[in-house]
Amino acid sequence: MIPAPETCPPNSTQLGRPLAIALIAGALLATASAGAIAQASAPAASASRAAHASVKAQPAAKKKKKAKPAAVRDDDAPDSFVYGRRDDVLAFAAQVAEDRGLDRAWVEDQLARARYQPSVAKAIMPGPAGTAKNWAAYRARFVEPKRLAAGVAWWQAHAATLADAQQRYGVPPEIVAGVVGVESFYGRMTGNYRVLDALATLAFDFPSGRSDRSAFYRSELRAYLVWCALEGRDADTTRGSFAGAIGWPQFMPSSILRFAVDDDHDGHVDLASGGDDVVGSIAGYLARFGWQRDLPTTFAVLPPVDPVARARLVAADIVPSFTAAQLAEAGAQLPDDARAFTGPLAFVELQNGDNPASYVLGTSNFYVVTRYNWSAYYAMAVIDLGAALKREMALAPAARTIGN
Repeated sequence: MIPAPETCPPNSTQLGRPLAIALIAGALLATASAGAIAQASAPAASASRAAHASVKAQPAAKKKKKAKPAAVRDDDAPDSFVYGRRDDVLAFAAQVAEDRGLDRAWVEDQLARARYQPSVAKAIMPGPAGTAKNWAAYRARFVEPKRLAAGVAWWQAHAATLADAQQRYGVPPEIVAGVVGVESFYGRMTGNYRVLDALATLAFDFPSGRSDRSAFYRSELRAYLVWCALEGRDADTTRGSFAGAIGWPQFMPSSILRFAVDDDHDGHVDLASGGDDVVGSIAGYLARFGWQRDLPTTFAVLPPVDPVARARLVAADIVPSFTAAQLAEAGAQLPDDARAFTGPLAFVELQNGDNPASYVLGTSNFYVVTRYNWSAYYAMAVIDLGAALKREMALAPAARTIGN
Protein backbone atom coordinates (compact mmCIF):
# COMPACT_ATOMS: atom_id res chain seq x y z
CA MET A 1 0.00 0.00 0.00
CA ILE A 2 1.23 3.48 -0.90
CA PRO A 3 0.51 5.92 1.94
CA ALA A 4 -1.81 8.70 0.90
CA PRO A 5 -0.55 12.27 0.46
CA GLU A 6 -1.06 14.46 3.49
CA THR A 7 -2.73 17.16 1.44
CA CYS A 8 -5.98 15.19 1.19
CA PRO A 9 -8.56 16.70 3.59
CA PRO A 10 -10.14 14.52 6.28
CA ASN A 11 -13.84 13.68 6.03
CA SER A 12 -16.29 14.88 8.67
CA THR A 13 -17.56 11.33 9.13
CA GLN A 14 -17.10 9.86 12.60
CA LEU A 15 -13.61 8.32 12.49
CA GLY A 16 -13.62 5.74 15.26
CA ARG A 17 -10.64 5.36 17.62
CA PRO A 18 -7.21 5.53 15.93
CA LEU A 19 -4.48 3.62 17.72
CA ALA A 20 -3.23 5.39 20.84
CA ILE A 21 -4.10 8.68 19.23
CA ALA A 22 -3.36 10.69 22.34
CA LEU A 23 0.18 9.32 22.36
CA ILE A 24 1.07 9.45 18.71
CA ALA A 25 -0.93 12.28 17.14
CA GLY A 26 1.39 13.94 14.70
CA ALA A 27 4.16 11.43 15.45
CA LEU A 28 5.62 11.78 11.98
CA LEU A 29 4.72 15.39 11.38
CA ALA A 30 5.52 17.24 14.61
CA THR A 31 9.18 16.23 14.81
CA ALA A 32 12.15 16.42 12.47
CA SER A 33 11.35 15.53 8.88
CA ALA A 34 12.52 12.38 7.17
CA GLY A 35 14.83 14.57 5.13
CA ALA A 36 16.44 15.95 8.28
CA ILE A 37 16.92 12.43 9.59
CA ALA A 38 18.49 11.42 6.32
CA GLN A 39 20.88 14.37 6.51
CA ALA A 40 21.88 13.48 10.07
CA SER A 41 22.46 9.84 9.12
CA ALA A 42 25.47 10.44 7.00
CA PRO A 43 27.07 7.87 4.63
CA ALA A 44 25.81 7.68 1.09
CA ALA A 45 24.10 4.52 -0.13
CA SER A 46 26.96 3.81 -2.51
CA ALA A 47 29.41 3.67 0.39
CA SER A 48 27.13 1.28 2.23
CA ARG A 49 26.84 -0.97 -0.78
CA ALA A 50 30.62 -0.99 -1.12
CA ALA A 51 30.83 -2.13 2.47
CA HIS A 52 28.34 -4.90 1.79
CA ALA A 53 30.20 -5.98 -1.29
CA SER A 54 33.33 -6.53 0.74
CA VAL A 55 31.64 -8.97 3.15
CA LYS A 56 30.69 -12.54 2.31
CA ALA A 57 28.13 -14.28 4.48
CA GLN A 58 29.87 -17.67 4.25
CA PRO A 59 33.49 -17.30 3.07
CA ALA A 60 35.05 -20.40 1.55
CA ALA A 61 37.28 -22.28 3.99
CA LYS A 62 40.31 -22.20 1.70
CA LYS A 63 40.11 -18.48 0.97
CA LYS A 64 41.68 -15.87 3.16
CA LYS A 65 38.98 -13.92 4.95
CA LYS A 66 38.69 -10.30 4.01
CA ALA A 67 38.63 -7.74 6.77
CA LYS A 68 35.08 -6.77 7.59
CA PRO A 69 34.15 -3.12 8.08
CA ALA A 70 33.37 -2.40 11.72
CA ALA A 71 29.97 -1.11 10.73
CA VAL A 72 28.74 -4.47 9.41
CA ARG A 73 28.89 -7.98 10.78
CA ASP A 74 27.95 -11.32 9.24
CA ASP A 75 24.63 -12.98 9.88
CA ASP A 76 24.18 -16.74 9.70
CA ALA A 77 21.71 -16.44 6.80
CA PRO A 78 23.28 -16.59 3.32
CA ASP A 79 23.38 -13.39 1.29
CA SER A 80 22.19 -11.18 4.09
CA PHE A 81 23.89 -8.81 6.50
CA VAL A 82 22.90 -7.25 9.79
CA TYR A 83 23.52 -3.58 10.41
CA GLY A 84 25.24 -3.88 13.76
CA ARG A 85 27.02 -0.66 14.79
CA ARG A 86 26.99 1.29 11.53
CA ASP A 87 27.52 4.98 12.17
CA ASP A 88 24.55 6.14 10.10
CA VAL A 89 22.28 3.64 11.83
CA LEU A 90 23.46 4.80 15.26
CA ALA A 91 22.86 8.44 14.30
CA PHE A 92 19.37 7.53 13.13
CA ALA A 93 18.71 5.65 16.39
CA ALA A 94 19.80 8.66 18.45
CA GLN A 95 17.51 10.96 16.47
CA VAL A 96 14.50 8.66 16.80
CA ALA A 97 15.07 8.16 20.53
CA GLU A 98 15.41 11.90 21.15
CA ASP A 99 12.41 12.95 19.06
CA ARG A 100 10.02 10.31 20.35
CA GLY A 101 11.22 9.92 23.92
CA LEU A 102 12.18 6.28 23.38
CA ASP A 103 14.97 4.52 25.21
CA ARG A 104 18.05 4.90 23.03
CA ALA A 105 19.49 1.52 24.02
CA TRP A 106 16.20 -0.15 23.02
CA VAL A 107 16.17 1.60 19.63
CA GLU A 108 19.80 0.66 18.98
CA ASP A 109 19.10 -2.95 19.97
CA GLN A 110 16.12 -3.16 17.62
CA LEU A 111 18.05 -1.70 14.69
CA ALA A 112 21.04 -3.97 15.36
CA ARG A 113 18.73 -6.89 14.53
CA ALA A 114 18.04 -5.56 11.03
CA ARG A 115 19.57 -7.44 8.10
CA TYR A 116 20.30 -6.10 4.65
CA GLN A 117 18.20 -8.05 2.14
CA PRO A 118 19.39 -8.04 -1.48
CA SER A 119 16.00 -9.34 -2.67
CA VAL A 120 14.30 -6.27 -1.20
CA ALA A 121 16.65 -3.96 -3.08
CA LYS A 122 15.90 -5.90 -6.26
CA ALA A 123 12.14 -5.97 -5.77
CA ILE A 124 11.87 -2.19 -5.29
CA MET A 125 13.30 -1.51 -8.74
CA PRO A 126 10.86 -0.57 -11.53
CA GLY A 127 9.84 -3.11 -14.14
CA PRO A 128 11.48 -3.31 -17.55
CA ALA A 129 11.06 -0.21 -19.69
CA GLY A 130 8.50 -0.50 -22.44
CA THR A 131 6.35 -3.15 -20.74
CA ALA A 132 2.81 -2.61 -21.99
CA LYS A 133 0.03 -2.21 -19.41
CA ASN A 134 -2.81 -4.67 -19.77
CA TRP A 135 -5.97 -4.00 -17.78
CA ALA A 136 -7.71 -7.19 -18.89
CA ALA A 137 -4.80 -9.33 -17.71
CA TYR A 138 -4.44 -7.36 -14.47
CA ARG A 139 -8.15 -7.67 -13.68
CA ALA A 140 -8.09 -11.42 -14.31
CA ARG A 141 -5.55 -11.84 -11.50
CA PHE A 142 -8.12 -10.63 -8.98
CA VAL A 143 -11.60 -11.33 -10.30
CA GLU A 144 -11.26 -15.10 -10.43
CA PRO A 145 -12.99 -18.06 -8.71
CA LYS A 146 -10.56 -18.74 -5.85
CA ARG A 147 -10.34 -15.11 -4.78
CA LEU A 148 -14.12 -14.78 -5.05
CA ALA A 149 -14.58 -17.86 -2.88
CA ALA A 150 -12.22 -16.50 -0.25
CA GLY A 151 -13.88 -13.10 -0.42
CA VAL A 152 -17.40 -14.44 0.03
CA ALA A 153 -16.28 -16.53 3.01
CA TRP A 154 -14.57 -13.50 4.60
CA TRP A 155 -17.56 -11.23 3.93
CA GLN A 156 -19.94 -13.77 5.47
CA ALA A 157 -17.73 -14.13 8.55
CA HIS A 158 -17.56 -10.36 9.08
CA ALA A 159 -20.93 -9.25 7.73
CA ALA A 160 -21.98 -7.52 10.95
CA THR A 161 -18.73 -5.57 11.24
CA LEU A 162 -18.86 -4.58 7.56
CA ALA A 163 -22.43 -3.34 8.00
CA ASP A 164 -21.42 -1.37 11.08
CA ALA A 165 -18.49 0.18 9.21
CA GLN A 166 -20.82 1.23 6.40
CA GLN A 167 -23.13 2.86 8.92
CA ARG A 168 -20.28 4.77 10.59
CA TYR A 169 -18.08 5.66 7.64
CA GLY A 170 -20.34 5.39 4.60
CA VAL A 171 -17.99 2.91 2.88
CA PRO A 172 -19.92 -0.09 1.51
CA PRO A 173 -18.84 -3.68 2.31
CA GLU A 174 -17.90 -4.47 -1.28
CA ILE A 175 -15.24 -1.73 -1.33
CA VAL A 176 -13.67 -2.89 1.95
CA ALA A 177 -13.81 -6.51 0.76
CA GLY A 178 -12.30 -5.50 -2.58
CA VAL A 179 -9.36 -3.78 -0.89
CA VAL A 180 -8.61 -6.80 1.31
CA GLY A 181 -8.85 -9.13 -1.68
CA VAL A 182 -6.51 -7.11 -3.88
CA GLU A 183 -4.04 -6.28 -1.11
CA SER A 184 -3.59 -9.68 0.49
CA PHE A 185 -5.95 -12.33 -1.01
CA TYR A 186 -7.83 -12.33 2.32
CA GLY A 187 -4.72 -12.93 4.36
CA ARG A 188 -3.05 -15.48 2.10
CA MET A 189 -0.44 -13.04 0.75
CA THR A 190 0.68 -10.62 3.46
CA GLY A 191 4.42 -10.91 2.77
CA ASN A 192 7.14 -12.98 4.36
CA TYR A 193 9.86 -10.38 4.85
CA ARG A 194 10.75 -9.19 8.29
CA VAL A 195 9.45 -5.63 8.18
CA LEU A 196 12.52 -4.45 10.06
CA ASP A 197 14.82 -5.88 7.37
CA ALA A 198 12.78 -4.48 4.48
CA LEU A 199 12.60 -0.97 5.89
CA ALA A 200 16.24 -0.88 7.01
CA THR A 201 17.45 -2.07 3.60
CA LEU A 202 15.48 0.66 1.83
CA ALA A 203 16.24 3.31 4.45
CA PHE A 204 20.01 2.86 4.61
CA ASP A 205 20.93 1.13 1.33
CA PHE A 206 18.36 2.20 -1.23
CA PRO A 207 19.52 0.86 -4.61
CA SER A 208 20.78 3.13 -7.35
CA GLY A 209 19.11 3.09 -10.75
CA ARG A 210 15.87 4.80 -9.75
CA SER A 211 14.80 7.92 -7.85
CA ASP A 212 16.12 7.78 -4.30
CA ARG A 213 13.32 7.17 -1.78
CA SER A 214 15.54 6.46 1.21
CA ALA A 215 14.13 9.48 3.10
CA PHE A 216 10.62 8.07 2.75
CA TYR A 217 11.71 4.68 4.07
CA ARG A 218 13.61 6.22 6.96
CA SER A 219 10.38 7.94 7.89
CA GLU A 220 8.54 4.61 7.67
CA LEU A 221 11.24 2.88 9.73
CA ARG A 222 10.87 5.59 12.31
CA ALA A 223 7.08 5.06 12.39
CA TYR A 224 7.59 1.32 12.65
CA LEU A 225 9.82 1.67 15.70
CA VAL A 226 7.28 3.98 17.35
CA TRP A 227 4.51 1.45 16.67
CA CYS A 228 6.59 -1.41 18.05
CA ALA A 229 7.28 0.59 21.20
CA LEU A 230 3.59 1.41 21.65
CA GLU A 231 2.61 -2.21 21.13
CA GLY A 232 5.42 -3.58 23.28
CA ARG A 233 6.76 -5.81 20.54
CA ASP A 234 10.24 -6.53 19.24
CA ALA A 235 10.81 -5.00 15.83
CA ASP A 236 12.12 -8.24 14.30
CA THR A 237 8.90 -10.20 14.93
CA THR A 238 6.55 -8.70 12.31
CA ARG A 239 6.39 -9.95 8.72
CA GLY A 240 5.22 -7.97 5.72
CA SER A 241 5.87 -7.05 2.12
CA PHE A 242 9.23 -6.20 0.56
CA ALA A 243 8.28 -2.52 0.97
CA GLY A 244 7.33 -2.87 4.64
CA ALA A 245 3.54 -3.05 4.31
CA ILE A 246 1.83 -4.95 7.13
CA GLY A 247 -1.15 -7.24 7.60
CA TRP A 248 -4.32 -7.98 5.66
CA PRO A 249 -4.80 -4.34 4.58
CA GLN A 250 -1.06 -3.90 3.86
CA PHE A 251 -0.77 -0.65 5.78
CA MET A 252 2.60 1.06 5.88
CA PRO A 253 3.74 1.85 9.46
CA SER A 254 2.91 5.56 9.17
CA SER A 255 -0.62 4.63 8.07
CA ILE A 256 -0.96 2.31 11.06
CA LEU A 257 -0.07 5.19 13.38
CA ARG A 258 -2.34 7.68 11.68
CA PHE A 259 -5.31 5.65 10.47
CA ALA A 260 -5.54 2.18 12.05
CA VAL A 261 -8.58 1.67 14.27
CA ASP A 262 -8.99 -0.50 17.37
CA ASP A 263 -12.45 -1.50 16.19
CA ASP A 264 -12.98 -4.26 18.76
CA HIS A 265 -11.76 -2.03 21.62
CA ASP A 266 -9.26 -4.52 23.04
CA GLY A 267 -6.46 -1.95 23.36
CA HIS A 268 -4.50 -3.14 20.29
CA VAL A 269 -4.80 -2.79 16.55
CA ASP A 270 -4.69 -6.27 15.01
CA LEU A 271 -4.13 -6.17 11.26
CA ALA A 272 -2.83 -9.74 11.08
CA SER A 273 -5.99 -11.79 11.68
CA GLY A 274 -8.47 -10.22 9.25
CA GLY A 275 -11.04 -9.26 11.89
CA ASP A 276 -12.82 -6.14 13.09
CA ASP A 277 -9.71 -3.95 13.19
CA VAL A 278 -9.02 -4.63 9.51
CA VAL A 279 -12.56 -3.65 8.53
CA GLY A 280 -12.59 -0.50 10.64
CA SER A 281 -9.11 0.58 9.59
CA ILE A 282 -9.80 0.32 5.86
CA ALA A 283 -13.22 1.97 6.04
CA GLY A 284 -11.87 4.70 8.31
CA TYR A 285 -8.90 5.31 6.03
CA LEU A 286 -11.12 5.81 2.98
CA ALA A 287 -13.47 8.05 4.95
CA ARG A 288 -10.54 10.20 6.06
CA PHE A 289 -9.63 10.78 2.44
CA GLY A 290 -13.07 11.96 1.42
CA TRP A 291 -15.32 8.97 0.73
CA GLN A 292 -18.87 10.22 0.09
CA ARG A 293 -21.75 8.06 1.23
CA ASP A 294 -23.93 6.61 -1.57
CA LEU A 295 -21.84 8.17 -4.33
CA PRO A 296 -20.95 5.77 -7.18
CA THR A 297 -17.32 5.20 -8.09
CA THR A 298 -17.55 5.01 -11.88
CA PHE A 299 -19.77 5.46 -14.90
CA ALA A 300 -19.49 3.86 -18.32
CA VAL A 301 -18.27 5.99 -21.24
CA LEU A 302 -17.32 5.73 -24.89
CA PRO A 303 -14.26 7.83 -25.77
CA PRO A 304 -14.19 10.66 -28.29
CA VAL A 305 -13.35 9.54 -31.81
CA ASP A 306 -11.01 12.50 -32.24
CA PRO A 307 -7.60 11.39 -30.87
CA VAL A 308 -6.62 14.95 -29.90
CA ALA A 309 -9.77 15.44 -27.84
CA ARG A 310 -9.33 12.01 -26.28
CA ALA A 311 -5.70 12.74 -25.38
CA ARG A 312 -6.69 16.02 -23.73
CA LEU A 313 -9.20 14.20 -21.49
CA VAL A 314 -6.77 11.40 -20.67
CA ALA A 315 -4.06 13.90 -19.69
CA ALA A 316 -5.89 14.72 -16.44
CA ASP A 317 -5.51 11.05 -15.47
CA ILE A 318 -7.23 9.97 -12.23
CA VAL A 319 -8.10 13.47 -10.96
CA PRO A 320 -11.81 14.32 -11.44
CA SER A 321 -11.48 17.40 -13.64
CA PHE A 322 -14.47 17.60 -16.00
CA THR A 323 -18.20 18.11 -15.85
CA ALA A 324 -20.48 15.75 -17.74
CA ALA A 325 -21.24 18.61 -20.15
CA GLN A 326 -17.55 19.20 -20.85
CA LEU A 327 -17.01 15.53 -21.56
CA ALA A 328 -19.96 15.45 -23.95
CA GLU A 329 -18.73 18.58 -25.71
CA ALA A 330 -15.35 16.86 -26.21
CA GLY A 331 -17.09 13.99 -28.00
CA ALA A 332 -17.38 11.42 -25.20
CA GLN A 333 -20.61 9.43 -25.18
CA LEU A 334 -22.13 9.26 -21.70
CA PRO A 335 -25.07 7.16 -20.47
CA ASP A 336 -28.03 8.92 -18.90
CA ASP A 337 -26.88 8.41 -15.30
CA ALA A 338 -23.52 9.98 -16.07
CA ARG A 339 -25.12 12.91 -17.91
CA ALA A 340 -27.25 13.60 -14.84
CA PHE A 341 -24.26 13.48 -12.49
CA THR A 342 -23.36 16.93 -11.15
CA GLY A 343 -19.94 16.27 -9.63
CA PRO A 344 -16.51 16.33 -11.30
CA LEU A 345 -15.41 13.30 -13.31
CA ALA A 346 -12.08 11.82 -14.37
CA PHE A 347 -11.73 10.37 -17.84
CA VAL A 348 -9.75 7.20 -17.13
CA GLU A 349 -7.94 5.19 -19.78
CA LEU A 350 -7.01 1.56 -19.06
CA GLN A 351 -4.62 0.16 -21.63
CA ASN A 352 -5.04 -3.43 -22.81
CA GLY A 353 -1.68 -4.21 -24.37
CA ASP A 354 -2.03 -4.41 -28.13
CA ASN A 355 -5.84 -4.34 -27.92
CA PRO A 356 -7.98 -1.19 -27.73
CA ALA A 357 -7.99 0.56 -24.38
CA SER A 358 -10.92 0.53 -21.98
CA TYR A 359 -12.40 3.74 -20.57
CA VAL A 360 -14.43 4.68 -17.49
CA LEU A 361 -15.47 7.88 -15.80
CA GLY A 362 -14.24 8.13 -12.23
CA THR A 363 -16.02 10.11 -9.52
CA SER A 364 -14.40 11.56 -6.42
CA ASN A 365 -14.97 8.18 -4.71
CA PHE A 366 -12.92 6.56 -7.45
CA TYR A 367 -10.17 9.06 -6.65
CA VAL A 368 -10.43 8.15 -2.95
CA VAL A 369 -9.71 4.50 -3.76
CA THR A 370 -6.56 5.60 -5.57
CA ARG A 371 -5.38 7.22 -2.31
CA TYR A 372 -4.83 3.67 -1.12
CA ASN A 373 -2.63 2.97 -4.13
CA TRP A 374 -1.97 5.67 -6.72
CA SER A 375 -3.16 3.69 -9.74
CA ALA A 376 -6.31 3.60 -11.85
CA TYR A 377 -5.68 -0.10 -12.49
CA TYR A 378 -5.53 -0.79 -8.75
CA ALA A 379 -8.72 1.18 -8.08
CA MET A 380 -10.60 -0.60 -10.85
CA ALA A 381 -9.43 -3.99 -9.58
CA VAL A 382 -10.78 -3.15 -6.11
CA ILE A 383 -14.06 -1.88 -7.56
CA ASP A 384 -14.59 -4.80 -9.96
CA LEU A 385 -13.66 -7.44 -7.38
CA GLY A 386 -16.02 -5.79 -4.90
CA ALA A 387 -18.84 -5.68 -7.43
CA ALA A 388 -18.35 -9.37 -8.27
CA LEU A 389 -18.39 -10.25 -4.56
CA LYS A 390 -21.59 -8.26 -4.05
CA ARG A 391 -23.28 -10.21 -6.86
CA GLU A 392 -22.14 -13.51 -5.39
CA MET A 393 -23.31 -12.51 -1.91
CA ALA A 394 -26.76 -11.69 -3.31
CA LEU A 395 -26.99 -15.16 -4.85
CA ALA A 396 -25.21 -17.21 -2.22
CA PRO A 397 -26.74 -19.08 0.70
CA ALA A 398 -24.82 -18.70 3.98
CA ALA A 399 -22.39 -21.54 3.35
CA ARG A 400 -21.89 -21.26 -0.39
CA THR A 401 -18.42 -21.88 -1.82
CA ILE A 402 -17.46 -20.55 -5.23
CA GLY A 403 -14.94 -22.33 -7.43
CA ASN A 404 -12.42 -24.76 -6.01
